[in-house]
Amino acid sequence: MSSKKAPIRLYRWLLMAIIVLLAIIAYRILLQSVSLPTEGVKLRVMRGSSWQQVATQLSEQGIIHSQWSLRAYLALRPGEEVLLPGVFKFRPPMTLEQLVARLSQAPDGTPAMLVIEGTRYRDLLATIAARDDVRHSVADMSDAQVLAAIGAEESHPEGLFAPDTYVMDDDTRDIDILRRLYLRQKRILAAEWAARAPKLPYKTPYEALIMASIIEKETYRHDERARIAGVFVRRMNLGMRLQTDPTVIYGMGEAYRGNITRKDLRTATEYNTYRIDGLPPTPIALPSRASIHAALHPAKGNAIFFVADGKGRHIFSATLREHNNAVNKYQRR
Repeated sequence: MSSKKAPIRLYRWLLMAIIVLLAIIAYRILLQSVSLPTEGVKLRVMRGSSWQQVATQLSEQGIIHSQWSLRAYLALRPGEEVLLPGVFKFRPPMTLEQLVARLSQAPDGTPAMLVIEGTRYRDLLATIAARDDVRHSVADMSDAQVLAAIGAEESHPEGLFAPDTYVMDDDTRDIDILRRLYLRQKRILAAEWAARAPKLPYKTPYEALIMASIIEKETYRHDERARIAGVFVRRMNLGMRLQTDPTVIYGMGEAYRGNITRKDLRTATEYNTYRIDGLPPTPIALPSRASIHAALHPAKGNAIFFVADGKGRHIFSATLREHNNAVNKYQRR
């Protein structure tokens, strides 16, 4: 018995020794200083670069002694570190761990740009135009020229750009920003369309995008998007007009001053869903992915009306009588 246990104990001690040795090596790699001049050094990480490529760059610039030390460190933490594109400046003193952490943060001189869901294309252009870290050319271009430059087949820019927070590369062109936002929205819409619920009234993904923009303007509440989508889908299936105020406001353009009158509701525009059947011709805002998902996955139910309760939520009704009661309670008090 004792003779058989001896090799087992030996293997256990050997395994423990290997583990301790690896831990010591990992700790030494972790605390390893990188070689940086007093004034610091810059590194440009291109979009799509891998950690292996960056390790080679760092080694060639003499920032790390060996690319294998960085690869070994990353191997000890698989999948934990992200790599962002842009220009980074490293200043001494810095360890290898600190260098990797810095590469996982927003690059120097390339702050994030927030594109807010529910805003319009013109608001997006104003946001980009206000930045002094962007090379500008779009201001001199027509909508048709912008769409051609970004490779869009659509004839109207509204709704085609994905709202999100974007980390920008150094010295970015405004048209490249628009192309990036357009391609992201295109990918989102394609993915959501491919997984859509059955028997929806939309003929094309673009019609779903139009609906998503209306949902986006009707509510900011995540828990109401699918319910509102359900109301609009049921109205379309029943041949009812959408009768949604945000489309009226969009159609009014600069004439809108904060309130809608009965005259506005009666005035015919191509966006006034009190006067037209079905959807308006284009989106009316930049819809989020959540609203696109809601448009393509409407909640089941029997409600065909809703009204704002004045507190950020909506009251849903299945009959006109219920709806009128809700309007009297929440809108005419």
